[in-house]
Amino acid sequence: MPDPDFGKITDEKLALLKQRVGAGLAQEHWSPRAMDAAPRPPAPHEQPHNTEVTLDALRHYAAGLGDDNPLFFDPAYAQATRWGAPIGHPLFVWTMGEDDAPKGMQPSPAYEQLMKGDPIRGTGALQADMHYEFFRPLKLGDRIYKRITPLGYIDRVSSWGGRVVNDWRGVATRNQNGELTHVQRGMWIRAERRPVKETKEPQPAPEPYTPEQLREIDEAYARASRQGDAPRYWEDVNIGDELPTKVKGPLRVTDIILWHVGWGMNFPTYAFDFAYRKRLETPGLYTPTPLNVPDIVQRMHWEEEWALKVGAPARYDFGIIRENFMTQLATDWMGDHGWLWKLSAQHRKFWYVGDTCWIKGCVRGKRQTEMGGEVTIDVWCENQRGMTISPGAIVVLLPSREHGPAQLPQPPRDNTRDMLAYEIERLAASEAQV
Repeated sequence: MPDPDFGKITDEKLALLKQRVGAGLAQEHWSPRAMDAAPRPPAPHEQPHNTEVTLDALRHYAAGLGDDNPLFFDPAYAQATRWGAPIGHPLFVWTMGEDDAPKGMQPSPAYEQLMKGDPIRGTGALQADMHYEFFRPLKLGDRIYKRITPLGYIDRVSSWGGRVVNDWRGVATRNQNGELTHVQRGMWIRAERRPVKETKEPQPAPEPYTPEQLREIDEAYARASRQGDAPRYWEDVNIGDELPTKVKGPLRVTDIILWHVGWGMNFPTYAFDFAYRKRLETPGLYTPTPLNVPDIVQRMHWEEEWALKVGAPARYDFGIIRENFMTQLATDWMGDHGWLWKLSAQHRKFWYVGDTCWIKGCVRGKRQTEMGGEVTIDVWCENQRGMTISPGAIVVLLPSREHGPAQLPQPPRDNTRDMLAYEIERLAASEAQV
């Protein structure tokens, strides 16, 4: 029977969502796998984009991002650094993550029933607020295992008066040695779709560039710099220091395609037979094109007509792309001897195809800790109109002349399950203070 409230957010649907918080962490969400029931080998599209950290995978990721830091893909260069070999770009972890299921267990019927379907299917989903903490580098040969769980669903009213849900999701990863590598908590705004004319302040679409504007962009590309193997010491950093501005763009559909090559088929962009199977499994992810061909709803990132239909005046990027740009700003500035510990970003405006992204940063604070010299940096992305589209913050650890090398931070919990339970508690505590 059709849902009369399809695409709407109701109290009943929100209650169903809230039952999912912590799904997969409780003992009753797992049951023993029968001895004679070997798990079905996953199809190619059901596996992570990368199951192992390899040079080719690192190189493809760097190429899709436009990040030429040799620490992330060049063995000859990286051999002489403190790491001794290439390490993964911090957000390369997005491309990895085999299921960190308890050994010999499989999801229980109770879990399958709890997670069946999407109670607010038909609503839009915009990545809005992301927080990362990085504990260990991704090294060649590493395999990464992850747990994912809903952290919380917060009822909100949007700026234009519509009902939305702040959908918080958590991911914790470990390597094959059981060492936690990173944790992230991200919030997607699930909103009832509205046409552009109903929004409070529609963001204008890009306009053609003048030769002077294009020359300014090219000159910024030419000025790009990187600290590299020369240590940036904590003592040499001052509050108020500005980081060298970076530029990315103007954004093309070509860039989005090449980004997907390195990033993978997340959200989920599958081909041919695999798209057919996914459409059978989750029909709501596919809508008809003008030729009446079912296609993935994610195509608003590269199909103009669909972007207009879902309420945007132009095609636009993924928020994760801007998070990578912020990361590149920090890693180029801190050099090979630093460690990017924390990253947070809020995506408040679209970055449309045709827009240019200027990535800027300014040192806000510094202090000495047991892990080394800690520096907090305000970062933000502006478009060509000078509008801030994504503000954020980064914490890096730098070497100190007095105290020595920066140390890797210790995670507050030592396994993926407990790390996510901790994140649920942290989100609930922060909401209680609102």
